[in-house]
This record gives sequence, structure tokens and C-alpha cells, in this order.
Amino acid sequence: MNRVTLGFLLLLVTFPVLPLEIVITQGNDKASKIAVVPFGTPEGVKDMASIVEFDLYRSGQFAPIATEDMLSLPQIPNEVNFRDWRVLGTDYVVIGQIEKEEDELTATFYAFDVSLERKLVAGKVTGVSSQHREIAHMVADKVFEGITDIPGAFSTKIMYVLVEGRGTATPSWRLEIADSDGQNAQRVLESLQPIMSPTWAPDGETIAYVSFETGTPNIVVHEIYSGEREVVAAFEGINSSPEFSPDGKRLVMSLSRDGNPEIYVMDVASRKFKRITTHRAIDTEPVWTLDGEEIVFMSDRSGNPQIYRIDIESLNSKRLTFQGDYNARPRILPDGKHMLFVHRIDRTYHIVWTALDNSGDNIVLTKNVLDESPSVAPNGSMIIFATKEQGKGILGIVSVDGQVEFRLPSSEGDVQEPAWSPFLSTTLTFQQL
Repeated sequence: MNRVTLGFLLLLVTFPVLPLEIVITQGNDKASKIAVVPFGTPEGVKDMASIVEFDLYRSGQFAPIATEDMLSLPQIPNEVNFRDWRVLGTDYVVIGQIEKEEDELTATFYAFDVSLERKLVAGKVTGVSSQHREIAHMVADKVFEGITDIPGAFSTKIMYVLVEGRGTATPSWRLEIADSDGQNAQRVLESLQPIMSPTWAPDGETIAYVSFETGTPNIVVHEIYSGEREVVAAFEGINSSPEFSPDGKRLVMSLSRDGNPEIYVMDVASRKFKRITTHRAIDTEPVWTLDGEEIVFMSDRSGNPQIYRIDIESLNSKRLTFQGDYNARPRILPDGKHMLFVHRIDRTYHIVWTALDNSGDNIVLTKNVLDESPSVAPNGSMIIFATKEQGKGILGIVSVDGQVEFRLPSSEGDVQEPAWSPFLSTTLTFQQL
């Protein structure tokens, strides 16, 4: 294990880059109609209501009403005329005001159920002026939770690898982190060699990935804000597929240190390794169950790629997938009862959803030609994945029920290997009203 200090290292928030652009490709016909009324906003302050509206729209559960169709534009509760909104068939109304005092912004908001004429949630979110997008995302989070009883994930981040110059003599790889809507993208690392398999620690402040900067694959643990990096696995052969345990104290990975790709668990504090699988087949792409007691992984021990689970104490394993001849890259949903994985159908690859206990069939969520690398939002509502569009790597996001899908193409290169962050700590303050 050795520290890494390389000249091409770029720290987070030092070099802003162009954002990904969301393109809605499939909507939900059964979405609830919602009106996000333009907030009362002081002169010189950026709009927040449009961000809140778009967050709720891209969740797939809400269909916003256009401002020009609104019969009134209330900003405080006493101005809400529920009859106006019933005429438009509106299910929910969100109103708000923005206040600015020196460099501090406060967004006061209210969300109402139109049919019940009842307030669902209200609060104040406060931060500095530069956090206007973060404030808007938190407002959307609170509104989403107030209506659905599911925590919003709009304040989370997505991490991905951007490849420029693919197929040329001088390709480059960038590891980037952006807001969940693809905006505010920031460069974490840039390399002339591949970067693969980025993953988040549960604290949201540490990441791990595979780097080829030495010419061979090494697993690196990287503290985002300090930029401090450490190689934790640089054995001869394959070092791949790192994934933090739910408590952040262990890192599971695939290593060929003993000759064959097997699953190993590393204690983060002591750097001690424990071998979990022993099989002549390739075992890789491990992920933890939510209790941290089992690992789900891909293996070709049956003759083709299938998904298995193994208890890390008893080392007893069990095959989980039996439909089809290619099932790979498993990911556990936050409910702990279901999983996602890549499934091949008629020579095309799609993201599917199924019960972890084999109690149901596969449910196909995506229908592109080459869908891979799924990662689920921490509230379990949306899934980000890599796919292709006109031969170019882009990111796609689909709701967990498959009803809503949108894409995040980049104007700069090929985007791949997405990873959705956990819920993150914030310096914003929230006061419930």
C-alpha cells in the first residue's frame, strides 16, 4: 500500500466542467399533476421554482402545470384558492418566497393537497447565495417526501467517468461528480490511463475506483475534499470492482493475487484481507447485502455469467439467477429485498429488476441496445446506468418501475461507469413550519 501523488491529480471544485444535459425520453401517463408556482424572488436572485419543478418532474411521479396555464400565482398560504386548482385538475400545489439578507438566502415553501385542501409540508431552507441550487434541491426533497412519504434524493450526487478522444492516439479519462440532475459537474481526477468502477463510501466523502495510471489496475481509495489518495490493492494480476460495506469499515473487491479472480474483503483500518470465494471460475463484481453479512457477485462457474450470494462467515454460496445465459453487475436496492443486474436478451443488454429471494420473474426496466453499470438512488426511486446513443457512451436514468426514462448526454465525450451517491451531509439549515 502506498500513497499516490501524481501531477495530473485535480481536486474537486477546482475545475468546473460542462454539465450533462437531461433529455426526457419517456414519461409517466399516470403522474400526479402538480403546480409549482413561481416563487416570490428578490431582484438579482436566481430562480429556484424552476429547479424544484424539474426535480419533481424527473422523479417520474409528477406532471407539472405550465405557468401560463395557472389561474393565479399565490406566494403565501392565504392566497391559495383551491377552486382555481381543481378547475385545472391539479393534485398538488407548491408555493414559496425567497428572502435575501446580505449573502444569506432563505426559501420558505408550502405544499398543499388540492382535493383535501390541506397543507402537506412547509418549511424554510437557508444557505448562502452560492448554494441557490442546493437550496432548491432541498425544497424539492422536502416536498417529495411530504407527498410520497419517501425521502427525496435530489440533493444527492452522481459520479461517472468521462472519456475524451476514445479511439485516438491520446485518449484521456476524467472522474467527475455532478448534482443528481447533471448540473454543476466538477472534476475529481484526470488521467491518461483508464479509470474504472468508481464507488462511494457511505459517508459520501470517500470514494474508491480502479486506476491504470501505473500501467496495471490498482484499487485506489480517495478522500474527495482533501484529494488524498492511497492505493490499497496493487497485486500482480487483476485488482477490480471495489465496493464499500454498508458501515464503511470494509471494502470488497475481486483480486487474482492467488492466480484466479476471487472475491476478497479488506478491513479498511487494518488493511487485512480475507478471501471469500475459492473456485476455478471467475468471481467478480461483488456488492454487499444491506446487513453486511453477505456478498452478491457475478461468477461464470455455471458455464456462463450468473449471480450468486455468499455468506462471509460460513462461506456458503447460492445461485440467484437462472433466467438467460448472461446476468451480471448486481446491485441491491435500498429495501434489501430486490436487486438490479444486467441481463442479456436476444444479444442486447438491459437492466432488470427482481426479488433477491428468487420469488418472481425478471422485470425489464430498460430497452436500449447496450445498457450496463446500474446504480440506484439512495431512496430506491431511480436507477442510473450507462448506455449507447449513436455509438456514443451516455448515461440514462429510469424510474424503478420502468415508467419514466431520461438521458444525460455529454457534449465532451463518452460517459460511462455511473455511481449514485448516498444521502449527503449539508451545511444548509431546514426549519419545519
